[in-house]
Amino acid sequence: KLFCFARIQKYIFFYFCNMKNKKAISLLFLSNIISGFAQGISMIAIPWYFVEIVERPEVFATAYIIITFATLFWGLYAGTLIDRYSRKTLFILINLVCGLIVGGVAVAGFFTSNTNDLLVILVFATTIFNYNVHYPNLYAFGQEITEKRNYGKLNSYIEIQGQSTSILAGAFAALLLTGTINKTMNLGGFIITFPFEIQPWGIHEIFLMDAITYMIVILIFMQIKYSRIVTDKVEIGTLFSRLKNGLLYLKKNPLIFRFGLTSYMLFAFLLVEIHILLPTYVHDFLQGKGDIYASAEVYYSLGAILAGLFVIMVFKRFNSIIGIIILMFFVAIAFAGMSFCKSLWYFFIANLILGLTNAGVRVLRTTYLFNHIPNSVIGRTNSVFNSLNIMVRMCLIGLFALPFFTTDDNIRFGYLVGTAMIILAIIPLLLQYRSLVNLGKPEED
Repeated sequence: KLFCFARIQKYIFFYFCNMKNKKAISLLFLSNIISGFAQGISMIAIPWYFVEIVERPEVFATAYIIITFATLFWGLYAGTLIDRYSRKTLFILINLVCGLIVGGVAVAGFFTSNTNDLLVILVFATTIFNYNVHYPNLYAFGQEITEKRNYGKLNSYIEIQGQSTSILAGAFAALLLTGTINKTMNLGGFIITFPFEIQPWGIHEIFLMDAITYMIVILIFMQIKYSRIVTDKVEIGTLFSRLKNGLLYLKKNPLIFRFGLTSYMLFAFLLVEIHILLPTYVHDFLQGKGDIYASAEVYYSLGAILAGLFVIMVFKRFNSIIGIIILMFFVAIAFAGMSFCKSLWYFFIANLILGLTNAGVRVLRTTYLFNHIPNSVIGRTNSVFNSLNIMVRMCLIGLFALPFFTTDDNIRFGYLVGTAMIILAIIPLLLQYRSLVNLGKPEED
């Protein structure tokens, strides 16, 4: 394991040496690791808190659909912010606001015996709103300071470091949610022994750690210095005019619009799966505890790291479109198996496949869009895709809130819905395969 980790570090370092702004990119990744670790623990802990600790999953589901609806408008506005203002400054301001909110909830938790459900939901909403700015801004900032020939590598690095962090977050979440029993804990099907007993953390203690990392990230971003490589002119029009221009761009490029929408369906299902399906699936169908639930994140992240390391390499001889189709087909099969197979090891393997395929699709999809959409409108086009993605997620959340899925262990059939959804998304990619591959290439006489 140490040898493999050293190989990963060597792989990333070698390519960093061939990039401009390598110090800025390194600091960008460092900040993403620190914030991603604590945020990851919080986002694993909150759904489980409502399923297992307070036993009010319906409260969380209702709050989640409201939050998802709110992000429809926030996501659109976030895209215009990303294209209008300094992406470094935007990172600093967003982390400051989130840190103050999460820190305030953590402090309140120390003065009360039980953290109010609404405050826990506030932290979840704050983190979701942060994600709607953070990741589009991260990719746009990366595109801004990276040479075009290195887009694929950069996207792979983001997956590798992000998911490496998620492995640690998943492991620590398993430990903090359940503590140890007789100095042991179950992580990913393996029993780990500690030299001492560890007590479970309260949700407010996890939030405090999260808040501290926001402040550390601000200090790191203040040290970032870079020179822009992409120098597209920035629009300074009104919010409506800038958003309208993003919509007009996609209207003029319908093939990119259809590709962006269909290739995003796996991510749409994934977010609902993580927050709604997965905790209830573990609790009702697998009859597992918090360590099993958190271990799913570990296997998912391992798969995502493999994707970051090998997806660009494997599909280099082919193209992004065929890679996306193949990966989505494999995850559809994995989802179908999860509906019927009550095996812990199949559950872990399916999450490994989910991590590999989702991260692989994201790397290939983002690289394709980077190569076909100007940097000056990338934030707004991503906002359009994200808004449509939110509408799909709202439909899924509403569907899984029906009495059928909340009865006995019927939540497992939610994964059959995922199978059907992915297959339907593959069909238009197959039908327009040749056009997507040849997009932007000069026509032959």
